[in-house]
Parts: sequence; structure tokens; C-alpha cells
Amino acid sequence: MNCTQFNKISVDEVLQFLGHFPTKQNEKEAWFLNPFSKENNASFKINKNLNYWYLFSEGIGGNNIDFMKKYLNAPISEVLKWAENQNFSSFQNQKIFSKKKFENLPKTYEIVEVKEIQHPALLQYLKSRKVENQKHLIQEIHYQMNDKKYFGICFKNDSDGYEIRNAYTKICLGKKDITTIKNNSKSLLILEGFLDFLSFKNIEESLENEPSDYMILNSVSMINKIKNSLENYEKIDLYFDNDEAGNRAVEIIKNENDEAEDCRVLYSDFKDLNDWLTHNNTQNDHRKSLKRR
Repeated sequence: MNCTQFNKISVDEVLQFLGHFPTKQNEKEAWFLNPFSKENNASFKINKNLNYWYLFSEGIGGNNIDFMKKYLNAPISEVLKWAENQNFSSFQNQKIFSKKKFENLPKTYEIVEVKEIQHPALLQYLKSRKVENQKHLIQEIHYQMNDKKYFGICFKNDSDGYEIRNAYTKICLGKKDITTIKNNSKSLLILEGFLDFLSFKNIEESLENEPSDYMILNSVSMINKIKNSLENYEKIDLYFDNDEAGNRAVEIIKNENDEAEDCRVLYSDFKDLNDWLTHNNTQNDHRKSLKRR
């Protein structure tokens, strides 16, 4: 991906991919809370026609490159490397060519193998995240992109896409979507990512929860997709990150369903559920934390 291609992607899509949602919008513009720092009143404006952003509180603006340089505090080369590893739908649309002229073009990626997790590096990664005992819920994937071979841990979503992680990579192959796990329950747990799901499975017995349905967003930007599909549940527990995007996601769901409960008090001093799990060294530490909840 080059600068021109990245700047053609909707700024709105980039923001929501990062977990920032508009406080108000219409066909021409959208307003967001400052994605670079905390604020109470939205001062970040997107002009949808120009695909341009402006932050009134700081008097700066620009295109996607300008935004991500500041957001990542990184040079253009690192911004483009980051963008290349994401799965922006508006970038995929740029790749649609005349079928007659390009009918023999190769796929941008190829899945070589999906199997039980065996690779030592992946087992070590799971151990470092303290979820190695949940490896039966995920798989090992080997894939090829631009004639280079890669591997990682994968978690399948509802559109047959794969969320892929290892110590160096965080991407999605295929269509971005949520993952739902049904147990015919009236209770639902919503988690932000699959590492949080694996972490929750580690402490589920300690929480003495009844069997629940699970919904893993795989990106907080999926929140608007699910907010109207929760009415059949009598109890909804929310396990999001402790950041502005997580706060906004909790607010969106609680506005739609009075039964939703923000469960982040369990790990209020940590970035997310997995961060809390990795910093608790023993099962006794987990039980003490749960009792304080």
C-alpha cells in the first residue's frame, strides 16, 4: 500500500477500525471526541466529501497519513506498514479490477494450512499470555502473502475470516466480523478480542457463572453491528478495554439494553482482561481479585 492508496480509504473507517465512533454525523460530516487525548466535547471533525479531518482543539488537520503519523507517533514508512496489515474494506474496493483484463491475477493471500497448535513459538506466546490451557479453542494457521510465508494463532469469525495473532502480528485474513458461540443461554458475554475470551475461560469457573452465549467482537468497531441484536438476552456482561473506545462501546450497549453490566471493575487497573490475567501470578491471586469484585 502506498500513500495515495491509504489516503483514499475513508477517514471514518480508519477511526472506527481503531475504536473511535462519531458522537454525531450526517451525510456531509462526522464529529468525534479527540482520538489523541481525552475530552468531553467532540472537536474532531471529518469532512466526508473531501475525506479530510480537522481537530479544532489543536488547530491541526489532514489526511489518513497525517492522522496515523500522529496517532502512532511514527514515520510514513511505519504507517504504511501498519496500514498494509489491516483489512480496510474501502482499500479492498480499490483492488477491484476488470475481470476480463485481470482474470488471472493471483489472490493477495493464500491459506496453506489450519491445524492444531504445535509450533513452539506459538505455544510460548500463549504461555506468555497465560492462556496456553485454552489452546483447544484456537488453531495454528500457515498462510502466504506476496510470496512470503507466515504463521500464527487463528480464531475464526462468523464470515469465515481468520483473526490472526502472534508476538509480532495482529491481522485479519478474509472479511472482518464478530464470532458468536451459542449455548442456548439467556445470558450473553461480550468481549472485545479473542485473547480476552480465552482469558475469561480461564476464570469462568471461579466466577461460578452459568453457561452463557459468547460474542467476541474481534474489533470494537463491530459494536454498531451487534447493538440491535441483544434483545433476547436477560443478562449481558461486558468485558471491554479500559480506554475511550471501550467506554464508548459500553455506553452504546447500555443505551440499547438496560440489562447490560459493565464488568471492567474486575480489571479496572489494567488495559484489558488479558493484561489483568498476565499480571496475576497465581490462581489464588485470581480468586482474591474476584472476591473484591
